[in-house]
Order: sequence, then structure tokens, then C-alpha cells
Amino acid sequence: MSEQIVRFEYQGESSERLDKILAARFPEYSRSRMQGLIRDGFVQVNQTVVAKTGFTVESGMTIEVHLPAVQPVELQPEPIPLKVIFDHPEVLVIDKPAGLVVHPAAGHESGTLVNAVMGLMPDLEGIGGELRPGIVHRLDKDTSGLILIAKNERAHRFLQDQFRLRQVKKVYLALVDGKPPTPNGRIEAPIARDPAHRKQMAVVPAGKGREAVTEYFTRESFPEHTLIEAHPLTGRTHQIRLHLAFIGCPIAGDSVYGRRKVSLPLRRHFLHAARLIIRLPGEKQPRTFESPLPPELEQILQQLRKS
Repeated sequence: MSEQIVRFEYQGESSERLDKILAARFPEYSRSRMQGLIRDGFVQVNQTVVAKTGFTVESGMTIEVHLPAVQPVELQPEPIPLKVIFDHPEVLVIDKPAGLVVHPAAGHESGTLVNAVMGLMPDLEGIGGELRPGIVHRLDKDTSGLILIAKNERAHRFLQDQFRLRQVKKVYLALVDGKPPTPNGRIEAPIARDPAHRKQMAVVPAGKGREAVTEYFTRESFPEHTLIEAHPLTGRTHQIRLHLAFIGCPIAGDSVYGRRKVSLPLRRHFLHAARLIIRLPGEKQPRTFESPLPPELEQILQQLRKS
């Protein structure tokens, strides 16, 4: 896609911030994306480059926006097999296996879900001015199950708005050590970066972290374990793992927040994103997507039912 130049006259009844005008004019782009274009010198007002996002525009002023061509990124497409649950014109629903890192980072520059999606869709439109898929929400490396991938910025923003407004229902299955204090419950415990272990998160006192809320429901009880259905109402990093450990029943196999002594023959933590209910771009009614437990987790349950 080559550079586009859009020129228009602002006809507002009162003065307005430049970034707000552009966000309304280009709903397919996020406001932060438009702010970046302003700061990088891609926007002119009355033929003068304006680099201040809060610049006041008066009615009758002419705005010119240069939308740069989508740029390739250093990430390389890789032929990694993916289980596609649903292929929408603007969204992919993937059933992610445990062990697959979602996004490239230090130590995981390749072999990720992003690399796999780029290999699956060579004609990707791109997100944020780059030829890459949009990760709408994330799953930990060893968490399996449903994950959404936006193919373009319009879809990315549309889906993220639903997460932000808590209009998405996410359902996880977790096998925990022990039993929760009540069969069903609601956990409200703020989460922040663990000051002692920077790669980990921690439940912190009120006012010290970000709000985090998880509802849980007991689905099956065993002598030393409980199968729980968890509904995260917020999307904090490691939220379900932290919250269940916080109430005294950590997820079985969790090497970070779980018990030191492994209680079951697991090579990963028993957490699976089983159901996702969300509205897709261009559709009025939400869709429900489901993923069955992977065989290695189902086998653990079968063993517990026999014991």
C-alpha cells in the first residue's frame, strides 16, 4: 500500500484538539496511532507541519494528513502449523497449543504465534503501520486455548474496545490443588509487578496495583484437586493463576505461582481458554467459540475420576 494524502477542512462548531479531530475522521485507526503521526510530522494545518497532538484547530482550517505506506517489520513468516477455529475477513480465531509463545520478545525472537500467523497470511493488511497481525489479548506460553488475531487496525480497535468495555466473556478451565474456600466465588485483588521478581506479577494491597476481578465456579471435585471454571472480568497479566493461588488453591503444574511439590504428572500448568463470546466486525450479534481440553489435560481428569 502506497502513501495516502487526505486533505479536508475542519467544519466544527467550536475549536477542537487536532488528535481528537483525526481520531473521529479516521475511525479505522486508534487515537494513539494518529497522535504518533502528528508527532512524526505527517500532519499539516494550513500548510504548516504541526507536531503537537493537542494543537487547537479552529473551524475553517485546512488539515492535511499523510498516511504512510504500511512498512514490513523484521519479524519473519514461519511455516508453523496452527489450528484455525474461525477465519473471518478481518479476524482469526486460533486454538493455541501449550508451549507456543504469543509474541516475539527477548529470548523468543522466532517460533511464536505472530510468526506463524504471518506465514499463514502473506497478504496481511497490518497493524499500527506495520505488516504484522494484531494480538487482541494474550495467553501465557503454557496456557492453551482460544486467542483472537486481528488482521487489520480496524478490527484490532473494534475488538480491543469490547475488551476495554468488558463486553467479552472469557471462560477458562483450571485444575487446582486443594479446594477453594467456597464452591463459587468472586476474587477482587489488585495486581502489580512483583518488586522482588520483576518477571513475575503479585497480588498487592489496595491502591498499589491495577484492579483485577475473577469469578470462579466449581465444576468437579476430587479428593485433592478441584476443576474450576474461571471468568476473568479484567485482563491483568497472570490474573487467573495469581487469583487462584491467592485463595489457597494454585493451579496444578504452575511452576511459578503453584506449589513446589508437583502433585500430578503435568509438564505445564492446567489452564485452558475454553470459551470466548465476542462480537466480530460487521456483525450485530456476538459469536461463541469453544475449544475442548487438549488430550494431555483430559487424560489427567480421566485419571482423577478413576482414583
